[in-house]
Amino acid sequence: MELKERAAKCVEALETEYPLAVCSLDATDAFQLLVATRLSAQCTDARVNLVTPELFAKYPTPAALAAADVGDVERIIHSCGFFRQKAKDIVATAERIHREFCDRVPDTIEVLTTLPGVGRKTANLIVGDVYGKPAVVADTHLIRITNLLGLVHTKDPVKVERELRDLLDPAKSNDFCHRCVMHGRAVCIAGRPKCAQCSMKEWCENKKVES
Repeated sequence: MELKERAAKCVEALETEYPLAVCSLDATDAFQLLVATRLSAQCTDARVNLVTPELFAKYPTPAALAAADVGDVERIIHSCGFFRQKAKDIVATAERIHREFCDRVPDTIEVLTTLPGVGRKTANLIVGDVYGKPAVVADTHLIRITNLLGLVHTKDPVKVERELRDLLDPAKSNDFCHRCVMHGRAVCIAGRPKCAQCSMKEWCENKKVES
């Protein structure tokens, strides 16, 4: 089976298993999603979702957050970890979005990655979820699972993104990434995978299913 065919089979299997491909971060617009994703670095999405209601209630727009006292932002996001750098980044990002883009979050990876603290993973999430463009969000679940499946053979996020762009149907790539996150939390759990229950075990190069 060729690699593209295997990738298509995996996409189909996860579509069946997880009909709703959704981001686990709570956000109502592009700016909220951008901020929440920055906060999620080395922090659980569940924790971020507990913190952002207060943050967005007090600072609902780029203009509001741009004018915020960084110390107050640090206080609100403290439990997310690395709070000083995260607060500095999101306030600086809000300032640029307000000043240079008239409060509109940019819609290209190239521009998004010029914002403070915004890497390719975050940029792909924004262009995919918000602007409906083909995207590959190379988070830890996607990297681990696609390596197990033999779709890629690298842990480098940029290489994973580029290789999967060549393999996946562009119209389905973003949702495939969300579904891999869901699958990684429910079935293909790091260190203790439930291989016998996996809908993709037929194509997995590393399955551990007793015969």
